[in-house]
Amino acid sequence: MSIVMARLDNRLLHGVVAVQWAPQSGANRIMVIDDKTANDPILKESMRLGRPPGMATSVITLETALTNFKNHKYDNQKVFVVCNDPIIILKLQEIGESIATLILGGTINLSEEGTRVSNRAYVAKSQEAIYQKILDNGTSILVKFVPADKDVELSEVIKLSRGGV
Repeated sequence: MSIVMARLDNRLLHGVVAVQWAPQSGANRIMVIDDKTANDPILKESMRLGRPPGMATSVITLETALTNFKNHKYDNQKVFVVCNDPIIILKLQEIGESIATLILGGTINLSEEGTRVSNRAYVAKSQEAIYQKILDNGTSILVKFVPADKDVELSEVIKLSRGGV
């Protein structure tokens, strides 16, 4: 089964993700993929403290995630991936992982020119091509902070299209 949901969020695993998104995902494992967090024992432990009840939790580097998925470690699990960079989603797709929907949650980063796509989400110009490739690979990208928010396709907010620009 493997990846049942993916979310981009600059805060990674926090209350909204643990309490609202994790239960909705239907996953039995939440996986935070972030090199900085995985390599910092204090950050890693703080992510684990936010673990949703009843879910296994992994806080791992991108390299470890790619290796584990290639080795079919999660084939019998339902995995909810949380990361803060769309390149991670693209790299998972490039090794054959299917991701039906990517939720673009809180990604505020005003250090680079780009487009604000919601009150909490921002797409840097340098990342637009990555989002386009993710779309081209068959993943729907929704801009939503909480599950109750209206579904807004990222391609409706910035110039992206299914099948390429």
